[in-house]
Parts: sequence; structure tokens; C-alpha cells
Amino acid sequence: MAQHARDVACAMRAMGLGPSVVAGHSMGAFVATALAQQNPELVCGVVLIDGGYLPSISAGMPQQGLDPLLAERIVQLQQTYPSREFYRDLWRKKPHFPPQDWDAWMEAFLDYEIGGEPPNLRPKASQAAVLADLAEGFNREEIAARLRSLRVPVMLLRAETGFAPTSPPLFPDSLLEPIRALVPHIEDHKIPGTTHYTIAISERPASRVADLLHQLASHCQPSAPAAR
Repeated sequence: MAQHARDVACAMRAMGLGPSVVAGHSMGAFVATALAQQNPELVCGVVLIDGGYLPSISAGMPQQGLDPLLAERIVQLQQTYPSREFYRDLWRKKPHFPPQDWDAWMEAFLDYEIGGEPPNLRPKASQAAVLADLAEGFNREEIAARLRSLRVPVMLLRAETGFAPTSPPLFPDSLLEPIRALVPHIEDHKIPGTTHYTIAISERPASRVADLLHQLASHCQPSAPAAR
């Protein structure tokens, strides 16, 4: 997470960005807190979208205690696919992405996720890197230290369910107390009718997330160009 945060900081400086609202979904939320801790001068607000704290799933090494729907997403990183249409249809039939939220944005996400040329398309993400990131996601002391260091407005946006509509949420109400112990000023919102995936991808829930992000940004200091 520290290296991901350094990469984000480099990108922000390259684009001439000053203090900004930083939003991260899932693993990206851990990166957002790492960035705020390492480069507080670049962050004027943090939005954690179903991430940033130890989720309500079994601890342990990835694929040995995680939700089977998440494990399936990890396994597919090693596979190849004959076309983007095949890849979209494959996931459309699975519970990860509910039919009611399937839209052009969902298809765009899945199209972006794979690279190469047909008939040997494969996900761009490295399975080894994903497993390493997941393992670090259970480092309680680092996670707590990053959250405790936040001195800017912070918003937690939680999906109503987990990796599918029938899965328990990764961030149930019971997790709010330990999170507030680390970030007393955190603002919490549960987005109805969302899964861990659709909260940031499908148009209906993502539009709500965008409204809340804008709301937080209105309370933050305006971004100023970085010194050159």
C-alpha cells in the first residue's frame, strides 16, 4: 500500500495537483489512507468506498479463508478468454454482478479489465500482486495507524451486501464502533441495494457515491496547483 501511495503521489505531482479529495474503492481505500499518512500535503479529504479497514471476512492468507466469490475472482486472473463478449457473458451469468445493475458501465469495466488480443485475452492484473495486496490488507497495526493519522474530513461509503446480493456486507453496522474509535470524525453512509462491486461501477449507485463525494469536497479546501 505504501508503494501504491507513492505512485499516486507521483501522478498527482506530475499533473500539478495540490490538496485533493482522494477516493478509493476496496483496496483503493487502503491506498487512500496510506497516501494521506505519507503525503498529507496532497490530501484535503478521504472517501473510503467499502474498504480501508479490516472487512468482515475471515482473516488469513488469501484463498484460504476468503469469501468463495472473491476467491473465484482471483482464480480467473490466470485464465484466458477468446473474446471480450465471452468474458462479459461469463460474468453476467454469475452472482457477482446483479442483473438489475448490469449496464454499459459494468460492461466497460469488464472490457477494461482484460488485455491482449483474441483469442488469448487475459486479465491485466497480476494474480501474485493481488494476493500480496490482499495479504497486506490484514495488517491490523498499519491499517489502524493510517486511519488514526487522518486529520481531514473522512467519509465511509458502505455497500448493503458483500460480493453478491445474498452475501453479508463486508462492512456491517457492527464495524462502525471500532472504525470510529480510530477516526471519531468519520461520516458514514450505507448505499441501499448495492454490492461490493456495484457500489462503484453501476450507474445508479455510483451516481449516489459521486453526489456524496461532491458533498465532501464542498467542505474541503480548494485544490491549488503544485509549485513547479
